[in-house]
Amino acid sequence: MPLLRILGRKPTQVSNTTNAAEVDAFKDKQGHPSFATEKIVIGEDTPSVYSREVTTTKDPSLNPGALSFEEDAAGGMGRHLGVFSCTMLIVGRIIGTGIFSTPSSILSSVGSVGASLMLWVLGFLLSFCGLFVWLEYGTMFPRSGGEKVYLEAVYKRPKYLATVIFAMNAIVLGFTASGCIIFANNILIAAGHVADRWVVRGIALGVICFVTLLHGLTPKTGVFLMNALSVFKIFLLLFVVISGWVVLSGKTHIKDPQTNFRNAFSGSSRSSNDYATATFKVLNAYAGWSNINYVMNNVKNPVRTLKIAGPLGLGICAVLYMLANVAYFAAATKDEIRKSGVTVAALFFKNVFGTKAERALSVFVALSALGNVITVTFAACRINQELAKEGVPLPFGNKFWASNWPTGKSPLPGLIIHLIPSIIIIIAPPPAIVYPFILDVEGYPQQIFNLFIVVGLFWLRWKKPDAVRPFKGKSCIWCQDPSWLPLSYRAFQFGYHSHYSSWLQPFSVSVSPPDGSSSFTNGILVLVAPFLRPANRVGDTPPLPYYLYCLVGIGIMFLGVVYWAVWRIFLPRIFGYKLVPEKDTLDDGTVVTVFSRKKI
Repeated sequence: MPLLRILGRKPTQVSNTTNAAEVDAFKDKQGHPSFATEKIVIGEDTPSVYSREVTTTKDPSLNPGALSFEEDAAGGMGRHLGVFSCTMLIVGRIIGTGIFSTPSSILSSVGSVGASLMLWVLGFLLSFCGLFVWLEYGTMFPRSGGEKVYLEAVYKRPKYLATVIFAMNAIVLGFTASGCIIFANNILIAAGHVADRWVVRGIALGVICFVTLLHGLTPKTGVFLMNALSVFKIFLLLFVVISGWVVLSGKTHIKDPQTNFRNAFSGSSRSSNDYATATFKVLNAYAGWSNINYVMNNVKNPVRTLKIAGPLGLGICAVLYMLANVAYFAAATKDEIRKSGVTVAALFFKNVFGTKAERALSVFVALSALGNVITVTFAACRINQELAKEGVPLPFGNKFWASNWPTGKSPLPGLIIHLIPSIIIIIAPPPAIVYPFILDVEGYPQQIFNLFIVVGLFWLRWKKPDAVRPFKGKSCIWCQDPSWLPLSYRAFQFGYHSHYSSWLQPFSVSVSPPDGSSSFTNGILVLVAPFLRPANRVGDTPPLPYYLYCLVGIGIMFLGVVYWAVWRIFLPRIFGYKLVPEKDTLDDGTVVTVFSRKKI
């Protein structure tokens, strides 16, 4: 029942000229937006309240950045993504290759089938709580950019500091390399060729260049292929699930398929460290539920669509993940899964269909990885474009990078920004050390941003209690009590590099008081924990020091502070000018902030 309430009611239609007074009239006695069925203006073509940024209409001081809602959404293909495409955007991002390999790793960590399945349920619940934070922000500020928008809405002083720090992190660490490498490896396996390092790199480079041109030159085809591959992933997992049901029925050659489900918790680990590490892997497999928030300018009726597609996409993945795990455990014993040395999905196909089917799985995994690359790239380039539109100083001027050149419909320049670090990571040797290290470097600053975003939500609740919150209205009874916010933050933090200390595990199991003090403390602990010596004493990127990725991540953020200081403070003082923001409309309709230098 709560999930149905989260999805919201039928949108109420309002006119294009809805002003603050109309918004006030559209609120209930408790001061929240009322989504009753009374209509202000009736008409098929009039936009609904779900397609407008009602929050900043009532309180302009909350406007993130320099552009208004209408200016920020101008240009490009406009709003062309409906509920189906947005749901597939989440499904395509979440379902990559993790579900085909992670279950065996989790079983090895926790020791029992029952504990493994429970962690998949816990991972869904924690991810769903994390989704709550992004739903509230996304419905208040339905613009492309995700974290970039939310940081700007909360941390307005010093001006542009949050934007530049986020930009530095997004550009330097904005790459899609692992999916391209996985695609290359699996295609070579399916073809029966040796996966030579430079052959793999060549194929991976071809993949990222193909995806860049696909989205940059043929955006409609890119969306179609993205949706098609997401649907393919759903059917692939459904095939696994149905095959698992047949195995459980006992009508196949698999002997005693229910053996893993008798005494399912037998052999469970008693180490909190094992459970914390396994939960982190589960949360990685669920990562991607915030993907719609990065492309909101392309979404039809963005508020309503986000409230539907967000829970729906995550829910579809959770159900498929759980049932796929059941299928895996029906087709192989625990010892087989542990000793196989291959992904659990490969073992499943081999046991159920034979060795030829195992090779066919390599093609399926490659296509799943390709779909993930296409989905991630589609969202990442929109973030880069939003940063350029905000006036962040970039080489050759931010106008070019903010544009939809050359088609006028898709941000090829933003795709190029994403392409450059991806190429560097793909060809950077040695991969055995570089890839895990880069993933760690990418994750640590993101945890810092997550901490500031969740703290910022508390601040908005306290500072702006009367702000219009479409997700916090009567349509969601869970949101009346802010006590879920600490648990939401744990969705980001639980198990994050938790192999560093077994005491990280307990802070996931209870909901803190509404004051949020415990959540803030836990966030600090998680950010400090990676500096503690891990249980294996070397970390996961030897011979590099286990704490080095934290220092590099912090260093990249600090580089953003330096870049901001040079741009906003030192150069203006040295050369005697001040930066004056102006708005310019490009040929494709995109509105961009540019800064002129005025002598003082």
